[in-house]
Amino acid sequence: MATKLAPDAQEAIATARFIRMSPTKARQVVDLIRDRHVDDARRVLQFNPRAASTTVAKVLESAIANAEHNRGLPADELFVARAWVDEGPTLRRFRPRALGRATRIRKRTCHISVVVGRPEERQELRRPSEAATAARQTRRRVRKDSGAEKEKAAAASPASEATETAPKKTTAKKTTAKKSTAKKTTKKKGEEA
Repeated sequence: MATKLAPDAQEAIATARFIRMSPTKARQVVDLIRDRHVDDARRVLQFNPRAASTTVAKVLESAIANAEHNRGLPADELFVARAWVDEGPTLRRFRPRALGRATRIRKRTCHISVVVGRPEERQELRRPSEAATAARQTRRRVRKDSGAEKEKAAAASPASEATETAPKKTTAKKTTAKKSTAKKTTKKKGEEA
């Protein structure tokens, strides 16, 4: 995603880079605040027990401050428009193991970005997804209609019944040589006794 916003956009961005935390762990917290009002997002982060919540809360506060001071937006009207976590450089360390070996330890870093904006901007972002949902629904309807037409055509034509083939016969499985030899040896032992 691009980190620059248009000069006239009703949005503000804040980014924290090179955070010593795994991106997957940070994403779990960022997913909780996406598309929420900033006050609601603050509450979610305040009571979330994960370690990433403190860092994400700082980035959120920075984005709100940027919106107030740089863009002149009122803080009580802001929503979290977008939020994402990118992977940063991985620090590679080594740990000694048995028999003179060494294993790699990856200390991962991440870049956390939060964009806050007004609700009008949020609605514009959702419009393309609504159009995609409507397109998917029409495709499903077309598939269902075409399937029903095929079934009607198959039921109407008696020639289709004559062309149906009988199910294939399956062959019986052959017994293995081990089973037959085992039976013979038990019979011999029984005869000797």
